[in-house]
This record gives sequence, structure tokens and C-alpha cells, in this order.
Amino acid sequence: MGGAAGARAVSTRAESERTTAPGGGGTTTAPGGGGTATARGAAPKAPKQDRSRATRQRLLESAVTCLAEHGWSGSTVTVVAEHAGVSRGAAQHHFPTREDLFTAAVEYVAEERSRALRELPTPASVRAGVETLVRLYTGPLFRAALQLWVAASNEPQLGPRVTALEARIGRETHRMAVELLGVEESRPGVRETVQGLLDMARGLGLANLLTDDSARRERVVAQWARLLEEALHG
Repeated sequence: MGGAAGARAVSTRAESERTTAPGGGGTTTAPGGGGTATARGAAPKAPKQDRSRATRQRLLESAVTCLAEHGWSGSTVTVVAEHAGVSRGAAQHHFPTREDLFTAAVEYVAEERSRALRELPTPASVRAGVETLVRLYTGPLFRAALQLWVAASNEPQLGPRVTALEARIGRETHRMAVELLGVEESRPGVRETVQGLLDMARGLGLANLLTDDSARRERVVAQWARLLEEALHG
């Protein structure tokens, strides 16, 4: 149906519903012309604010997925909007620029993962804590962040945003690592040891980008757990 024909049909149908006699199951004009009464049984629509929030979240999640799978050059606003099942106009309503969309997406997922980590119980062992931290660098968020780092090195508008974002996420990750390992950072060498663990985890994540590095990673994690046990709790 064409746009004009469709509009006339909708208008005609709406007029018919407004004039339907009471009891006919349609929408009736309220006495005194004061608006319309909704037909019984009609499902209420979700509040506009809730729909907008859900659309924004779909866009953020799709942006991270597209960035991890297609890289920066293949992740346009149009591609993300199609993946999220929304129009390009809706995407630009929430995120006026491509840079706004992707920096917000990485920040959103990073915050969600930080929240999940904060809710984890204290690991039963140093090794369990090390494994938890290493998983931060082997999932889709790290892949997406890596693509964003590469893009930021060549995109002047993106660089400052990503640099500030990564600095904040880095501080948060370090703080979580200290809590997960149950160590006292005021002790000499503890801060540097924890930072070395995070640097090692990042390196394992990079190695995992090209091939499945799980077997070697397991051995490295076991060795690091033994070293950390001695250095942090010895």
C-alpha cells in the first residue's frame, strides 16, 4: 500500500471507530467531546521513556557486537542500526555521531561487566581470582575496545574520548583486582604486582585474537597464580 493511500485508510478507519455506537467494541467519543475511551481488553503501550531506554540499550549492545566482529571500518551507524532492528534516524536521535555511539557502547558494556564483577563473591583461591581477571581480556568487550584503540590512533575526534575512557576503566579494573585478590595495596610492591597481572592478562587477550590460546593460557594462569600467592600472601 502506498504512503498516501495508507494514510487515507488509517484516517478512514479512525473516523469509523470514533463513530461506532457503544458496545460495538471500538473506540468511542467520550461524553462532552472530552477525548476517547480506550476499548476494553486493549494492551497498554509501554511508556515512551521505557521504549526509548530499550532502544538505546539495543543500539549499545549491537555497536559492541559489530565492532568486535567487523572492526571500525565495517561498523557504520547504518550497520549497527540494522543489527539492532531500529531505523538509522532512531540511532542518530540517541547518538548524533558515530564517535558518540561507539565510545558510549564500550563504556556501557564495561560498566555492566564491572557491576557483575563487583557482585561476585570473593574467589576461593588466588588462581580463581586470576582466572576471573583474565576473562576480562578474552571476551567481545576486549575485541571491541581494541578496535576502538586502533581507530582512536587515527581519528582526532575519537582519540581524547577513548583515552579518557580507558584511563577510567583501567583505574576501576585495578581496584577490582585488588579486591578480588584480597590484598593490601599499601604493602610495598603489591600495586606493581597487581598491575603486572593486568598487563599479563591483556597480553593473553591479544594472543587469543588470532588463534584459540586457551591451552597455553591455562598454563600461564597457573604459573602466575603460584607467583602471586608467594608475592602477595607469602
